[in-house]
Amino acid sequence: MTLVSDFAPGQESEATFKNRYLAAGGSIAEYLRVPLQNPDFAPFLQRARDAAPQAIFAFIPSAQANTFVKQFVERGLDKAGIKLIGPGDISDDELLASSGDTMLGTVTAHFYSAAHPSAINRAFVEAYQKQNGTRANFMVVSGYDGMHLIYEALKKSGGSTDGKTLVAAMKGMAWESPRGPMSIDPETGDVVHNIYIRKVEKVSGEPENVEFATFEAVKDFRTAQR
Repeated sequence: MTLVSDFAPGQESEATFKNRYLAAGGSIAEYLRVPLQNPDFAPFLQRARDAAPQAIFAFIPSAQANTFVKQFVERGLDKAGIKLIGPGDISDDELLASSGDTMLGTVTAHFYSAAHPSAINRAFVEAYQKQNGTRANFMVVSGYDGMHLIYEALKKSGGSTDGKTLVAAMKGMAWESPRGPMSIDPETGDVVHNIYIRKVEKVSGEPENVEFATFEAVKDFRTAQR
């Protein structure tokens, strides 16, 4: 089954998963859409429990993810053997730290994990935690990489902030980010980075998005198709 918040990103996520999953020979029992400002997922989760799928693909904004997963567990879907999968928003690193055991076993795909095993990421996460008192997440690393790109492009452009000059300086740039290897496609200007498959596991007593598979140098597939 799919269960997504009923707004453009959720609908697009549902369509993308549907098209590729069905093409790969999978089957989807039902498509559930929940109101964006939805305080109670229980009726939708009960419907999912009754349908007894092998897994639920969920797209829920990270701010609501803890509530969603808590109710997923309360309704007994985890004990019924129903797996929870989806994009990384549902196991946001910052919120994961306060989720207890509810997220354990959740499998997601995303471009960043605070548990990414590199020296630069460990230093990044430690510095961010010390400065802000919270765990770094995908939005934090996106802002960090954006500022890095602007700074380095300004050095290449000799300080010129002309739009075309700055974008031209950015194209083809590559660096080691806390998320891993990252570059800007010289043809399209899109981000090229790894996508990690992660599972929420306990590490030193804390829930972490532990990476167990990597799709390297992923481009925006819509731009690549065009």
